[in-house]
Amino acid sequence: MQGIHEEVKKLNNGILPKGVKIVPFLDRSDLVKFTVETVEHNLTAGVILVSIILFLFLGNVRGAVIVALTIPFSLLFAAICLDLIHIPANLLSLGALDFGMVVDGSVVMIENIVRHLSLKDDPRSPTQKIRDAAHEVQRPVFFARGIIIASYLPIFTLQAVEGRLFKPMAWTVTFALIGALVFAILVAPVMGGIAFKKGAKEWRNPMMEWLITHYRTAVREAIVHRNVTLGISTALFAIAIYLSFGGPIGSEFLPHLDEGSIWVRGTLPPSEGPTASIDFTNRARLVMASFPEVTQVVSQTGRPDDGTDTAGFFNTEYFVDLKRKEQWRPVFHQNKEALIAAIDGQLEKFPGVIWNYSQPISDNMEEAVSGVKGELAVKLYGDNLRTLEHTAELIQAQMAKVRGIEDLGIFRIVGQPNLNFTVDREAAARWGVNVADIQDALQTAIGSNTLTQVQQGEARYDVTVRYQKQYRDTRETIEDARLLTPSGERVSLAQLTKVSTDDGAEQINREGGQRYIAIKYSVRGRDLGSTVEEAIGKVEHSVNLPSGYHLEWAGEYASQKRADKRMALVIPITVMAIFLILYTMFRSYKWSVLVLVSVIMASIGGPLALFLTHTNFSVSSAVGFLALFGVSVETGVIMIEFINQLRARRMASEGFNKEDIVEAAVEGSVQRLRPIMMTMLVATLGLLPAALSHAIGSDSQRPFAIVIVGGLIANLVIGVFLMPTLYVWMAREDDVLPAVENNDEF
Repeated sequence: MQGIHEEVKKLNNGILPKGVKIVPFLDRSDLVKFTVETVEHNLTAGVILVSIILFLFLGNVRGAVIVALTIPFSLLFAAICLDLIHIPANLLSLGALDFGMVVDGSVVMIENIVRHLSLKDDPRSPTQKIRDAAHEVQRPVFFARGIIIASYLPIFTLQAVEGRLFKPMAWTVTFALIGALVFAILVAPVMGGIAFKKGAKEWRNPMMEWLITHYRTAVREAIVHRNVTLGISTALFAIAIYLSFGGPIGSEFLPHLDEGSIWVRGTLPPSEGPTASIDFTNRARLVMASFPEVTQVVSQTGRPDDGTDTAGFFNTEYFVDLKRKEQWRPVFHQNKEALIAAIDGQLEKFPGVIWNYSQPISDNMEEAVSGVKGELAVKLYGDNLRTLEHTAELIQAQMAKVRGIEDLGIFRIVGQPNLNFTVDREAAARWGVNVADIQDALQTAIGSNTLTQVQQGEARYDVTVRYQKQYRDTRETIEDARLLTPSGERVSLAQLTKVSTDDGAEQINREGGQRYIAIKYSVRGRDLGSTVEEAIGKVEHSVNLPSGYHLEWAGEYASQKRADKRMALVIPITVMAIFLILYTMFRSYKWSVLVLVSVIMASIGGPLALFLTHTNFSVSSAVGFLALFGVSVETGVIMIEFINQLRARRMASEGFNKEDIVEAAVEGSVQRLRPIMMTMLVATLGLLPAALSHAIGSDSQRPFAIVIVGGLIANLVIGVFLMPTLYVWMAREDDVLPAVENNDEF
């Protein structure tokens, strides 16, 4: 964009004639600036919140600094990798980067190192303690990071628009997580060895001690009253299923990015001429400019001369630039839909005009996807133009009954006045004039006929002949055109033909070799999915399509259905990939399935968060669920692995005892509560600013963040009680447990 600005300055300062100047009215660098500000604010707030949690829970400044260094290390690693494969960073790539998720592995590593160094009456040297602590958690850290990375891999299978949007994000997050994994396993222990040469003291956090004391009692009660724990969890899961599939949560393709402006289209009757269209455009522009929230209105009428658009003078479009929402009048509550409704209320006073509201970038995207000048469209395919229009009117009448459908209108294909000359064969025979001569006279006099060609170099030009304009510009002058009969008399075309003025095709749209008519509409005040599905139901129930005619619900809805089909395929594959990684880690189907319970717990919070924030389910939130599945598994991996280690050590020293299972589950859960709380809280708070943001540029990443924040909170609150309960219920004497090494101690 900077290069374009510089070239425009060169044109304005000496190249263009005096009095001619290029003035931009739509500059996307403004949108880029606003979105970058939003991303910077969210990332900065996320880093601050993550840092606060690190200092509070670790209670060790040196440890917190080491963990915090994961962020610049992983960002640098991701930037180098992205540059190598020539992928630029964008809004989604940076906005979806959860620094809490990035530092999780280092949190677990440093927390365990600090815990080992704080053990009293331990004869091991600090170096030995660090080595043992790193060895103790390196397996769960490695597999937990691997699972999160695996959960992002299905994003690479997305297609079309959603693929272009989310693939760079998947690359960015994947590279950042790989960098974070390298730091957690290789760099963090080394830096711990340097920082903790003389050991480390663990800060006794009063709040954490209170939580651990009460959690030990609560988790034991949850294990004892297993049926109550399972019953509550099952009920919550049933509520999540209802919210997801019962209808309370709406659906859409992608959240609409607020571009800070409006693109308005007014469709006039097809027969509208240039003079009336320009006059109407000027009056409509003044109405829009009368709103204090509007900074400028730029209009266009008809189509460009280069033939890239088929619209006639009936098509008028307006770019409406807006002030920042903070400067709007309080009556609109910074709600763009409320402002559009107010503008529409004024523009509806123009009779016979169909209005449509979108945004500059969105409008181009929507037209490219559906081929129709409108946010959404229904295409009716068939052969007869008048049958198409009549059936389209029936469809429009049914769609008008659906709540949420706005800007409803038909792109008319009939309405252009045609002057038709039908040869009167009896009159022609009476005068002795051939039908071919009459047709040739009409063609030559009115339409022009090619007589010869002129060649100039390599170019060839037709030489045509036709009547002068004054003899062909009205119906009367054409009717008065004379033909010579064999008897030498001159007969007018009015005597040889029947002349009528009828409505004909203004334009004929074709797709896939078939004619079609489009009914355009928008959805406001309701989610896209349920609105269109209700409209489909009404149309199918009330409109009988003629034989050979069929409908296509095009635009954003078609994209949503395509994305839904792909997500229905990749989400089960993601869960299966996570299961295979877990099995590789535990070598046990039992523990792998048990850890996957955390995915169920996370799936409770995601739909609940969408419902409470009135956020529709979209591709962005679906990608959030994919990421959530990977992050939520970390709770189970950390807890189950440590409980298994405790059991293995007890069995190695004392043999199998049923009571040891309960004690190992309780003590393992208690000792892992702090790293679990830290990992979940930093991952949650890292995305919390993005989940709460409503500034320009936040729309596309907010559903993604809301799903992860809600899911992790639910996983933390429910998982720390359900996982130990299920572990005790499922544990047996012949369970697969990790090997015990000589240096492993309690």
